[in-house]
Amino acid sequence: MIEYNRFVLDNGLRVLVHEDHSTPMAVVNVMYDVGARDEDPAKTGFAHLFEHLMFGGSIHIPDYDEPLQKAGGENNAYTTNDLTNYYCQLPAENIETAFWLESDRMLSLAFSEKSLEVQRKVVCEEFKEHYINKPYGDVWHKMRELAYQQHPYRWMTIGKELSHVENATMDDVKQFFFKHYRPVNAILVVAGKVKTEQVKQLAEKWFGGIPSGDKYVRSLPLETAQTAARKLEVEANVPLDAFVKTWHMDGRLHNGYYVADLITEVLGGGGSSRLFQSVVKEKKLFSNLDCYHFGTVEPGLLTIEGKLVKGVKMEDAEKAVNEEIEKITSELISETELIKIKNKTESVIAFEDMSVMNRANSLAFYELLGDASLMNSELEKYHNVTAEDILQYSRQIFNNNNSNTLYYFAKQ
Repeated sequence: MIEYNRFVLDNGLRVLVHEDHSTPMAVVNVMYDVGARDEDPAKTGFAHLFEHLMFGGSIHIPDYDEPLQKAGGENNAYTTNDLTNYYCQLPAENIETAFWLESDRMLSLAFSEKSLEVQRKVVCEEFKEHYINKPYGDVWHKMRELAYQQHPYRWMTIGKELSHVENATMDDVKQFFFKHYRPVNAILVVAGKVKTEQVKQLAEKWFGGIPSGDKYVRSLPLETAQTAARKLEVEANVPLDAFVKTWHMDGRLHNGYYVADLITEVLGGGGSSRLFQSVVKEKKLFSNLDCYHFGTVEPGLLTIEGKLVKGVKMEDAEKAVNEEIEKITSELISETELIKIKNKTESVIAFEDMSVMNRANSLAFYELLGDASLMNSELEKYHNVTAEDILQYSRQIFNNNNSNTLYYFAKQ
């Protein structure tokens, strides 16, 4: 059970405090309710660009890292399709430094042309290095566009195309910032060797005076149910053929999400999983094969992907995968297997909650989902999944009309 206190400042900033006096450290985590899904389709990559810009200096603080390092702290950030998260950890007695730094960049970035130029370059280089020049780098650009026709999950966090960030103007950047990076769209979690009363005072002092901004109300186009299988074949300069297949599944707040999560464990959770045992170990068709999902807030994708062993035909590889799918959609999994995957899931959750940094991040995420207390009831949702649920939901997901297949061939 993760205990926490919650209060809201007058400007709408939600604050959660998790006291843990077993550590000398404190974590300050600021999560903004904005991700790549909130971008204009003609101006993508902005949420990720901001992750970089937020370290490029704010109104009163030219350099974010230096004062934090002097206070013995370290920090990082990440962006997903759903959210943007900034976090730092430092000795608890220096916690006010983190409040000062985070509040200043929430108040306003410095918006210098120099900072925009520098970070734009960094992001464009990242785009080229990881998505254009890297083998298999465009797999998910292609798969997302195949699987999503309406929903903004159809582009990656890095952006749909390089030109969007290349052409971003200072005006674009300012508009995006003042629309999304406001107290009313943010969640502050403070965890570690802190007291709630002390956090209240610091939150009021440093964040209380920041104008609340307008609450961003999300109204994204819904993806209509897929009614026919989609397929794409690509040739590229890569060492091995790759097979990628996805199916639409429920979003984070639906029961189907937990069932799908367990299905990925049955099929692809490590060396003892069905797919690994069958197509990698026994039949030696794939050099590696994974089954996973993206954990997205809105309806996401369950994925099976792997590289084929040289000389293996794509059709044979896919046929072997389909045989395993056939099994999970036609017969109940055994009680033993069900207990095994539930135990594994439970230990993963317990392990994640060990670090105070992860606990802070989880509290912020569940608050973003609408209720931080979900963090404490999540395990029960996994425990409630039955073998029958897995059979029924497998049949629903692994319907051929719900599938998207990418054959990624190595150029001969």
